[in-house]
Amino acid sequence: MKARGLVLLVTASLFASAAAPAVADEGFGLKDLEVTFTNQDGSPASLAGSHPYAATFDLAANTEELPGGEIFPIDAVKDILIEQPSGFAGNPTAVPTCSAAMFLKAAADAAVNCPNQTVLGKTRVAVNEAKDLSEVPFVPIYNMVPPPGAVLKLGFIVVGIPVTIEVGLSSVYPFNPLVKVTNVSQITEFYAASTTVWGNPADPVHDSERGTCLESNAADKCSAGTVEEEPFITSPRSCTGPLVTLFEADSWQNPGIWFKAPPVETFVPDGLSGCNELEFEPQTFDAQPTSDRAESPAGLDVELTIDDEGIGNPTGRAQTDMKKVVVMLPEGMTANPSFAEGLGVCPEAGFDAESADSAPGEGCPQASKIGTVEVETPLLEGKLFHGQLFIAEPRENPFGTLLALYLVIRAPELGVLVRLPGKIEPDPRSGQLITTFGEAPYEIPQFPVSRLRVRLREGGRSPLVTPPSCGSFSVDAQFATWADPENPLTVSSSFPISRGTGGGSCPAGGTPPFGPGFEAGTINNAAGSYAPFSMRLTRSDGEQDLTKFSALLPPGVLGKLAGLSRCPDQALAAAMAKSGRAEQASPSCPASSRIGSVLAGAGVGSALTYVGGDLYLSGPYNGAPLSVAAIVPAVAGPFDVGTVITRVALDLDPTTARVVVDGSRSDPIPHILAGIPLKVRDVRVFAGRPSFTLNPTSCDPSETAAEIFGSGADVFNPADDGLVARSARFQASSCASLGFRPSLRFQLKGGTRRGDHPAFNATYTPRLGDANLEGLVVRLPRSAFLDQAHIRTICTRVQFAADACPKAAQYGFIKATTPLLDEPLQGPVYLRSSDRNLPDLVFDLQGIVDIEVSTRIDSVRGGIRARIESAPDAPISKVELTMQGGRKGLIVNSRDLCEKGSRANVQFAGHNGKIAGARPTLRVGCGGKQGKRQRKRR
Repeated sequence: MKARGLVLLVTASLFASAAAPAVADEGFGLKDLEVTFTNQDGSPASLAGSHPYAATFDLAANTEELPGGEIFPIDAVKDILIEQPSGFAGNPTAVPTCSAAMFLKAAADAAVNCPNQTVLGKTRVAVNEAKDLSEVPFVPIYNMVPPPGAVLKLGFIVVGIPVTIEVGLSSVYPFNPLVKVTNVSQITEFYAASTTVWGNPADPVHDSERGTCLESNAADKCSAGTVEEEPFITSPRSCTGPLVTLFEADSWQNPGIWFKAPPVETFVPDGLSGCNELEFEPQTFDAQPTSDRAESPAGLDVELTIDDEGIGNPTGRAQTDMKKVVVMLPEGMTANPSFAEGLGVCPEAGFDAESADSAPGEGCPQASKIGTVEVETPLLEGKLFHGQLFIAEPRENPFGTLLALYLVIRAPELGVLVRLPGKIEPDPRSGQLITTFGEAPYEIPQFPVSRLRVRLREGGRSPLVTPPSCGSFSVDAQFATWADPENPLTVSSSFPISRGTGGGSCPAGGTPPFGPGFEAGTINNAAGSYAPFSMRLTRSDGEQDLTKFSALLPPGVLGKLAGLSRCPDQALAAAMAKSGRAEQASPSCPASSRIGSVLAGAGVGSALTYVGGDLYLSGPYNGAPLSVAAIVPAVAGPFDVGTVITRVALDLDPTTARVVVDGSRSDPIPHILAGIPLKVRDVRVFAGRPSFTLNPTSCDPSETAAEIFGSGADVFNPADDGLVARSARFQASSCASLGFRPSLRFQLKGGTRRGDHPAFNATYTPRLGDANLEGLVVRLPRSAFLDQAHIRTICTRVQFAADACPKAAQYGFIKATTPLLDEPLQGPVYLRSSDRNLPDLVFDLQGIVDIEVSTRIDSVRGGIRARIESAPDAPISKVELTMQGGRKGLIVNSRDLCEKGSRANVQFAGHNGKIAGARPTLRVGCGGKQGKRQRKRR
């Protein structure tokens, strides 16, 4: 079969002029407008997809009668535009073409030089004195070689003047066929024209009217020779009506001011018939990712072929065309977050600026290009139309969606431009992608297509991620046609995933492996100094998603909360309601609550997309006394999916004062946003506020311990999450450079005589910058005995753990001041049951966090000994202990304290390994002569 052509000419500038709100001179315009498509017997050609015998276009210029009875046109017609109904198609190569040189020579010589087989039809034009068309003979219309920027060009000669017509497509949706007659000669006065083109120009039935036979009015028949019979006209393949033709014209007197005629009904008034008889049968549909590896970056190749024999058969009927296409990728094949980094987007203005001959980047930016398109039509065999796919600006696109596409197909040499928007809808739960082209009101125009190929780019930043497991997967496509849009055809294409991530073997079983990486520590490990603390979680492609984590920081790594505010819940709610860019421009939490930053890397492959945010100290959360709110403006490349807030519960181990990141009470790590699975592979937390994170004063090796949870087989079901334990070694340095010389003062208040039970006060004061206290042994003088008879009510361990100690078990009060907190920690001192002979003395320090310090009590050589074996590695400014006296006094005097002074024996142990000793005086309140004698003895 010969090469065929599709009427695909576009003249955007002309239509832009026609759209201007200008008004022609009163009276100028066209009249007697009529368009008819007929069968050979003269009846209307009413079958959709058929090839009419002939199409006739009639038009006349508005005229006026001058004094004396002469009739003349009202202004001289300059240009005429005729827009045909959507779906009307022509075949420019149904017959051979005549060159411009041969055509113009015929005009000059008044002899026909174009071959008879190039004739497409006939026309007659009323000019000058021949005002009545019935008195004007027909002349042949020749198929000419189209110039650059055009597909079809027709030519005929009127009174020795060459007239040419170009036919193509409008650049305005829905890209209807456009007939353009420009610069009508001013040598003649144009009155009217009637033009007929033949549906099958090579049909011998036209031999008597072909070329030289028509011009010479000869009785002989002028054959088309060896030209194969092919249809030149194909009716629309839709039965929606009415179908109309639009006429416009401007004049030489007022060029650019367009007359627009009312729509002219074409074919039949109610639309065509017989759509139920039209077929749509794709020969092949094939969709293949560019990688056969599981959970890997991939492009996508999609190819559709259609064999439409009827469109090239003069007695056949063409298949119907695509009106809407919906492509559904399989579950597990999702958008790749890595795709966003460095991606540009095409604004609507850029899409509108695309023209048939625009250079790359003049419309849509090249950075927004994600794929290519190739289209072939059965009307232009061998001609390949090239197109591009661009990512549309999120939200600012015709659908208002996060994801959308712009399809631009152009052929500058033919003047072709076709532009269509497409919608992408990710499933909010699974991330399954559904792409639609032809969503109303942007239906796919009625173009006969024989082959369509779409290629989405591949590489590290490919737009797609392959399914996470091996197996066979299916891409489904639904084609709604113009003939029967309510009953779409569904076709499928399967593809295999046959290798694991990285090209290895396929993962065994239904649950992916999970081996996350973990790093943690301070940037500078100098003992007792402030240094930023960082933590990093990582995983590899093909592993389970990170869902949440718990962590136990090294002993002595603490945060200074003094001077910090808390980000209130109202501010967090406000942040969550804002777009990401709005939160970036104006953070919702106060700067005084910011403690650091967070950076998350998402995607698959070697290139990730990183999104940063801020860490803020916040208040209680899910029962934890404190929390850290990670506020991440979810802005990745051109995409903004709002502000994501993840709150992490913070607590303090009451016995060790180690900071606890409690995953059980924290928010999960986000898995999917706006239908895009994040594939989070790298999470970096950086507590970098100056003078916030404090190193320990112990140089013993320790660790940050973590429990990291993976998503199991079902990423949406936390019940099957599994955990792995990880740790990061930590050890402070330069502990020996820290001093250690604390002081401890004792005072007894109350009765000083033998048998009295005075109250006992102790004040501990370290030096600024020294190592923190680890252990303490206090031996009181023999003048102070432990009165076990006063040990009455004891708090059990169960009661203490439940914070339900009886009031009678309280024997004192303690208050501790630390530079890390604005308010001191304070609370009761209990006697608590122990596994030894005597109960323990427990300091129950309460405040923003709770600390429990246990003191062992026993008697050595008749004196009281109290031992703190493991105090938290935390800085203390001052500790004040008050033990009750009298009936609840645990100390009883063994002699008169005012007779002579007494000293205690104290041994201090620092977390840096240094030891210090002291023999503080046991101060008592003695008055009168006894007090003077006691002071002299001291």
